[in-house]
Amino acid sequence: MTASLAVAGVAVPAVVVYATIGVVVLGLAMSLGWLWRRGRHGHRIGTPEDAAEAVEAALTGVRVAGAVVGADGTGALAVTDDGRVAAVKRLGARLIAREIGWRSVRSTATGILIETDDPRLGTIALAGVNVLDIRRLAPQLGSRFRAACATASPSLAGPSFSNSKAIAH
Repeated sequence: MTASLAVAGVAVPAVVVYATIGVVVLGLAMSLGWLWRRGRHGHRIGTPEDAAEAVEAALTGVRVAGAVVGADGTGALAVTDDGRVAAVKRLGARLIAREIGWRSVRSTATGILIETDDPRLGTIALAGVNVLDIRRLAPQLGSRFRAACATASPSLAGPSFSNSKAIAH
């Protein structure tokens, strides 16, 4: 004799009820996994040029001298011709760019950390980006760029970088 449960007044074998619950739980787990993977892999900043275009669109009248994207593609940093800096992050299908101060940029053991005051951007980590990458962004700015870096974060200042190759836009 098999156990049965009453479902809506009808006797149903327990095995059928438990199998149905298992299929529903498995379906939900697979759906959540699909949504998580879809959200993680499709939302990267592809190239420095993508970041530069986002900055030029967000900050009218500026031209980007150089940009760098973190190794994981979650954030980017761009420097304009006049020495201003902008943080870039992907939100959904679009890139959001905001001008930030040099004081918001600091070096860590794992890369560059950008602490924005914008709640939509939050804190942006540029994994695999180091101080030299930041200093190579705008070599033509010379002493103005070094002074801005030194004022913002002593870890970003250093010797001349005039012979460095810029990360291009």
